[in-house]
Amino acid sequence: MTARALRAGLAIGVLLACVPGAAAAAPPPPNTVSRWDEIAQNTVVSSGAFQNEGLVYMAYVSAAVYDAATSIQGGYEPYGHRIPAPRGASKDAAVIEAAYQTLVNYFPAPRATSAPDLDALHSEALAEIPSGPAKDDGIAVGAAAAAQVIALRAHDGRVTPIGSSSAFSPVPGPGAWRRTPPAFAPPQTPWVGAMRPFLLRSPRQFLPGRPAVLHSRAWVRGVAEVRAYGGATGSARSAEQTDIARFWSTNVIVQYNQALRELAAARRLGLVETARLMAMVNVVGADAQIAVMNAKYHYGYWRPVTAIDPGAVSALDGGPVPGPDDGNPATVEEGGWRPLLTTPNHPEYPAAHGSLTSAMVEVFSEFLGRGRFDLTLSSTVVPSMPTRHFSSGHELRREIVDARFWAGLHYRFSTRAGVRLGRDVARYDLAHAFRPAGRCRRPCARGRGPTIRRWVLR
Repeated sequence: MTARALRAGLAIGVLLACVPGAAAAAPPPPNTVSRWDEIAQNTVVSSGAFQNEGLVYMAYVSAAVYDAATSIQGGYEPYGHRIPAPRGASKDAAVIEAAYQTLVNYFPAPRATSAPDLDALHSEALAEIPSGPAKDDGIAVGAAAAAQVIALRAHDGRVTPIGSSSAFSPVPGPGAWRRTPPAFAPPQTPWVGAMRPFLLRSPRQFLPGRPAVLHSRAWVRGVAEVRAYGGATGSARSAEQTDIARFWSTNVIVQYNQALRELAAARRLGLVETARLMAMVNVVGADAQIAVMNAKYHYGYWRPVTAIDPGAVSALDGGPVPGPDDGNPATVEEGGWRPLLTTPNHPEYPAAHGSLTSAMVEVFSEFLGRGRFDLTLSSTVVPSMPTRHFSSGHELRREIVDARFWAGLHYRFSTRAGVRLGRDVARYDLAHAFRPAGRCRRPCARGRGPTIRRWVLR
């Protein structure tokens, strides 16, 4: 992929001119941060990373790009230490080098055939910048920013190769997670929940209370509702509700990074502001997923498909077949019941999509200003519903709760718990990082003073 082709692929619509009768004005070309955000996105997605682990890789790149840009221009507290930057150093060169060096560290050649050619894109992007001290200084700052983030995140609990699972063996019984049809795949990346967060003090800092117990009214209500509305067939869902459920099956890395690039183009954000938004989306997103995966494997709660259909289990679990009954006479089982969407291979409670989407509500609210929430999200899954627009964070949070039980993947109480978790994670992270210089609640980020030494030496 050439830099020229990349610019064409990043073009985002047209903006109507403010003067009546004037020709429609195209937005400016995407800035360097937006270009490398998409390159990072495509590299991560093409690697086959699960979405929760993919956000970790996006956070690595975003933190390095943010530190490179702010080290030169200032204005915001960096994620790590501020990199010494000579006056006049090129921010574009710094961003290119920071993104490139971080990506090739975590995705060394050979890469997936569908992945961007990082070496070619790097060379072509730098070739657009005039040679001279400004370019050389910018490259040095970017390389230092990448090296710093890589050092900060060494031994953070990341497991390779990409897509690796790790040990998780719940005791079979009512309420316990079981492998789910049709693939009966092993548990997805339990290790993500044990990673060192980027900004949180601990993965369990905001651990939610336990899910509904099986003799409770909350359980009876939750399972009855998802059974009635979340099934692949015979559901009470409307056609629109089905489309909305499918809309939210889009890869979240693509969905939210595309939103940030569209926002950057529409508002003509500068390079540093775009880098800040990129870091907010991906670093906060990674922490939200670390926290939610920690909670999922802490509770190991069963999915609707194995709760509703006792036969939807596998001997791979080493437990009895058919699966255990919940022992509650107020619930109704249904042999052969399957959800609208294929159940992901990790425990149910709390909902990961609820956590991430709620965290993104906080990110975009913080960036746009409270009371000015205005976000359009895209999906290629439902041709009749390519976008969804939200004028308030409450509206977005309410939809993700509805969408996940319409999909048959979650009980309402689980997605609501995920929403609360994502909100709390994001509020903490945003209070401790990405703030205007001098306005963070100390310590501002993991990379400051004694904090950096504690985490690196751990």
